[in-house]
Amino acid sequence: MNAYSEDLRKKIVEAVCGRGMGKSEAARAFGISLSSVKRYVSMAREGKPLAPKKRPGSKPKLDDGARRLLARDVEERPFLTHSQRREYLEVVAGVSVSDSTVCRELQRMQRTRKKGA
Repeated sequence: MNAYSEDLRKKIVEAVCGRGMGKSEAARAFGISLSSVKRYVSMAREGKPLAPKKRPGSKPKLDDGARRLLARDVEERPFLTHSQRREYLEVVAGVSVSDSTVCRELQRMQRTRKKGA
């Protein structure tokens, strides 16, 4: 689920704190949970920013340069194995990844190893 926008959060806080709307009434009016309304009002009273936090997770193993190299390699040599592509990336880009990472990246690029019809 995507986070609610900062603009919506500000409108909720304004409705509760500025116009005196009840928290449960604001939750129904804006179509969000009561706990979210409480959290946003609490954050505003404490002076914390209402902007959504960065999503958790680790940074991608392949940067944009490595992705471009991989895409170009697929165009030039379409029948290599994932292991060969992994070794290519390690030598050319200096990026050490697994065969599974190469496979997932090729899937994201919507590339398959199947021969054309």
